[in-house]
Amino acid sequence: MAKKIPEPTKAPQSRAFLVGVEFRGEQAILPLEESLEELTLLAKTAGLEVVGELTQRLDHPNPETYIGAGKVEELQMLVEETLAEVVIFDSELSPRHLRELEERLGPNVQVSDRTALILEIFAQHASTREGILQVELAQYEYRLPRLTRAWTHLARQAGGGGGRTGSTGGVGLRGPGETQLEVDRREIRKRISNLKAELEKVREHRQRYRAQRKRNQVPVVALVGYTNAGKSTLLNTLTRSDVYVANQLFATLDPTTRRVELPGGHTVLFTDTVGFIQKLPTQLVAAFRATLEEISEADLLVHVVDITHPSAQAQWQSVMATLEEIGAGGIPVLTVFNNMDRLKDPAVLEAASAAIGNTLPISGLTGQGLPDFVRTLETMLYETLTPVHVHLPYQQGQLISMFHEHGQITRVEHVRGGVQIQGFIPGRMLTRFQSFQVKNKPEAEESEE
Repeated sequence: MAKKIPEPTKAPQSRAFLVGVEFRGEQAILPLEESLEELTLLAKTAGLEVVGELTQRLDHPNPETYIGAGKVEELQMLVEETLAEVVIFDSELSPRHLRELEERLGPNVQVSDRTALILEIFAQHASTREGILQVELAQYEYRLPRLTRAWTHLARQAGGGGGRTGSTGGVGLRGPGETQLEVDRREIRKRISNLKAELEKVREHRQRYRAQRKRNQVPVVALVGYTNAGKSTLLNTLTRSDVYVANQLFATLDPTTRRVELPGGHTVLFTDTVGFIQKLPTQLVAAFRATLEEISEADLLVHVVDITHPSAQAQWQSVMATLEEIGAGGIPVLTVFNNMDRLKDPAVLEAASAAIGNTLPISGLTGQGLPDFVRTLETMLYETLTPVHVHLPYQQGQLISMFHEHGQITRVEHVRGGVQIQGFIPGRMLTRFQSFQVKNKPEAEESEE
């Protein structure tokens, strides 16, 4: 009887060891343990096998190795015991930290951090031309000051494997490509410049598209929230479409826009955006400028919160902080607590509602609460009038006409070069007038007059 030849097996995943550090007196969004749980999920999303973790509480980072000398020795032993090939820190490491740690851990161990891991995941998930350009730019800007031994990790890819076990995958192995091994800093800076120029063209195209939407007076609702909160599922249910949904972090990178007819006969554009996360790399925020402008230019934000997550309130806080960072802090927000079909303890909803306020419970999967959600949405966009005081140049004739047509005017004053209008406008138009709002004078100044 002939012996059966075994089929080729899939190459094993790279083995990752995680390190988390908490600094005394520093207010973190998530506790250390929960932050490491999130890092574990990030590592698995990147295709890594997590084999262990190490934590330390410090007053401040060690200037050489980030963690204390004793912890470095402990880490060395644990890495040897677990045969780990990648060590990932939950915070962003400086070039010096990376260099010193790699010297101590040896040539077979790659040292990385949360920032590089998130960039790796984005590189895996980017599918459109714009998304690929954005990720590539972020990777170059992150790696430029780190062109030390870490750069040579790309050489493993060329050989079809590497590390202790010949495994594939690993942080930093995807992305711009192995030719970077021969590129000096000047060439990398040139590439960064070229990428920025290409993305500026994308940004200009998006601006023209948004201007067209504004001329058509179709309000835009941006779905925002922590990664994996259920934004894409909600969009699918609202539009009966098939936007990609996966139970993993950063399943959506490129914004997806769908048209929705509201019960009152109004048309709204819903845009699904990239999920946020704590410690979102600054390189990504900068690189994804064109995409994030879809949020900052929206008429209304629907903030989707996974109410079943143990850190739901902390995730809400993290997203709100990021919205401020990208200039979207002044846009009206409707917060919805998603996944109500899976919530077992009603007390969780009561506590979160009391802490956040102005929320609606829904289930994007089953449709629970969506009729109330749609009615509230329509009211905020079309019926709720917001007080404004704006200074509109005569060149903004379209906005002046829009205020007269759709708003309620209480006072008009013609001034040099334009007109000042006080009154009320529908919520959906608030962002269009935002940059022209007149700031109120301090009370002391007014009393002097």
